[in-house]
Amino acid sequence: MRSAPSAVLEGGHADLVSSFESFVQRELVPLAAEVTETSAPPPADLRSYVRKRSAALGFYAGEYPEEWGGAGMPLTAVVLLHQAANRDGCPLAPYALGGADGPSPLLRHGTPDQIRHYLVPLVRGELTRCFALTEPRAGSDAFQLTSVATRTAAGWTLNGHKTFVSNADQADIAIVVTATDLGAGPTAGASAFVVEMDRPGLRIGQRYTGMSGEPLFELLLDGVHVPPDAVIGGEDGVGAAAALAMDSLSWGRLIVAGQCNGIAEHALRLAVEHARDRTAFGRRIGGFQHIQEHLVTSHAEVECAKLLTLASAQLVDGGADALENAALAKLTATQVAVRVVDRALQVHGASGWVRGHPLEFLYRHVRMTTIIEGTSEVQKVIVAKAMGLE
Repeated sequence: MRSAPSAVLEGGHADLVSSFESFVQRELVPLAAEVTETSAPPPADLRSYVRKRSAALGFYAGEYPEEWGGAGMPLTAVVLLHQAANRDGCPLAPYALGGADGPSPLLRHGTPDQIRHYLVPLVRGELTRCFALTEPRAGSDAFQLTSVATRTAAGWTLNGHKTFVSNADQADIAIVVTATDLGAGPTAGASAFVVEMDRPGLRIGQRYTGMSGEPLFELLLDGVHVPPDAVIGGEDGVGAAAALAMDSLSWGRLIVAGQCNGIAEHALRLAVEHARDRTAFGRRIGGFQHIQEHLVTSHAEVECAKLLTLASAQLVDGGADALENAALAKLTATQVAVRVVDRALQVHGASGWVRGHPLEFLYRHVRMTTIIEGTSEVQKVIVAKAMGLE
């Protein structure tokens, strides 16, 4: 396909993206050939190597300042890297960028000691973490918490039950969000704690397996004692977890949008290549109008999603409050990706449905994107409120 309209907004970071793609082709594609199980995450030691190698080259966690080990990239550049990582089709490429096991934006608000001991090693790929917020009875309404941190003479004691925690089996630390019992009546606020995974009373419960093979875990907190400085932000962070998380919402949603745009581009490329090569009834199937409908509609939707995502990222880089735009981009990009992958599989027919085909994996993998970082319905509520409908 010829140069797309979104290239206008991508041009400023073309060299960076090209350098990342060269790294993927040169180093990660040969490594990925050694991975035989494609329906589950790569082995932990391989992910660790990719993470550290990418950090050494300046790609991993590039959005963090240089003094913390990052590259000080603007959001637009980070979004484009995530798009490229998922467009490539190399199963190791997404692990070269910070994800659920990487540095948490919450730690930007940490004390100097927390930044030095936790955030900097995370940015460098030397530590990994998990994030424990969701509870069995609280999904989209995430801060309706029953897990509680109670203040003690020696710090805090954490009790509760977390679920759908990614990377818990490999993490060095957990960021745990609980209600904060201030010892003066009802539970007030929510606080985020940095908890080492080997703390007594903290244990991994049931393991779940997602549709795309990703393991998820329960995290059980049974009298987990942590020191006073475990609260992210120190004393000022007590009860402030929700407020501290607000400034990272647009970042997280636009990164997911970028990932989905890459997935959609990958699926569309596979479908176009198949339509050009496959013959039926004496002609290439790309000549049939129904196939063209699938592919042209997908191409148009992908370009619209990319333009919206990149324009929204540039607004954030310019200092604008882009909560509505980020919600629109996340809503659009995730739903477009689901539709494009579905159409691409339809173009392939039975061959795309067979386990082991890239589209079969993408069909299972892309579905979660309409749930993470706020469901599609939550994004619609944000946009509706911005439109004055609430």
